[in-house]
Amino acid sequence: MNRKSKINEKGSIAIRLKNVSKKYIIHHQKPTLVEKIINGKDEEFWALKNVNMEINKGEKVGIIGPNGSGKTTLLKIIAGITSQTSGKIITDGKIVSLIDLEAGFHPDLIGEQNIYLNGMVLGMSKLEIKDKISQIIDFADIGQFIDVPMFTYSEGMKLRLGFSVAVHADPDILILDESMNAWDIDFQKKAQKKIEEFFKMGKTILIVTHWLDFVRKNCNKVITLEKGRISKLEISGK
Repeated sequence: MNRKSKINEKGSIAIRLKNVSKKYIIHHQKPTLVEKIINGKDEEFWALKNVNMEINKGEKVGIIGPNGSGKTTLLKIIAGITSQTSGKIITDGKIVSLIDLEAGFHPDLIGEQNIYLNGMVLGMSKLEIKDKISQIIDFADIGQFIDVPMFTYSEGMKLRLGFSVAVHADPDILILDESMNAWDIDFQKKAQKKIEEFFKMGKTILIVTHWLDFVRKNCNKVITLEKGRISKLEISGK
């Protein structure tokens, strides 16, 4: 199994998936002796099954489908948050995911230290972070909390800081998840404006959402997932 590799040849492909599948093992809590005898083993759940796709550089791709169809699993595999069970993923360019915004934070470090830590996790250099740190702090709007440990932050503050670091990392490929809708209204508007800037900059963007009007208006490719498989691919002239 090849989890992820870089595209060696120069070309227009940003992301390529070849027969990618993801299996989860479901452990039922405290099964009875009878259940163990009858079932014999834990249940397997295939979140993705033999997914093949190519995404060109600069494409805006919407991924839609019912809950449990494998949308977020697909994004997490592309972002490197989790690994596929089988298949191959090839990418070209710096990937920044807005799925798990707290991944690079340490609770005992102050906000400024966490900006450096998270920024380096996302592939930024110390000099690049130093040049952008004022912009990152201003955008996150956490004020004096920048000098206190992360464990004192509310969930909203951690998400705002994580988003701010991510969008200032200058990604080639930006991965968005609908969980951003859980943020407070003011920051949602601020984040939406920033994301719209990325749409205009020719970045490669993948977004999982149920907001079909947004997808059809802004994406030139729409992928529908059902039960872990691609059931439909729509391409527009955008």
